Amino acid sequence: MAKLGELARLIRSKNAGPFELTFDIMFDDQETFQRVKKSNALSREVIGAIYRVPLEDVKFFIVPEALAFKASIPRPRFQGDLLDSDGHGGQQYAPLIDIEIP
Repeated sequence: MAKLGELARLIRSKNAGPFELTFDIMFDDQETFQRVKKSNALSREVIGAIYRVPLEDVKFFIVPEALAFKASIPRPRFQGDLLDSDGHGGQQYAPLIDIEIP
């Protein structure tokens, strides 16, 4: 087993407007991308569970041409809210790093 953070070239999060976060997971090669894809360890259900978001609110895309996965979820607090702890959404990717990939 390997962790997603060991296999991916890039894992990042950022704002997709003031009300959504988006996550990008990109790979260097087709073999690693296919390994993750076939494992089903990265999916709408996994993203929903990690971020405690209902499945109908998780947008999830597999982008083979870019060797990438993309997901978007509602921000827990809108950007600029007094209780918003990450104004740019750039630190929200951290839980993805530890996803186990067989």
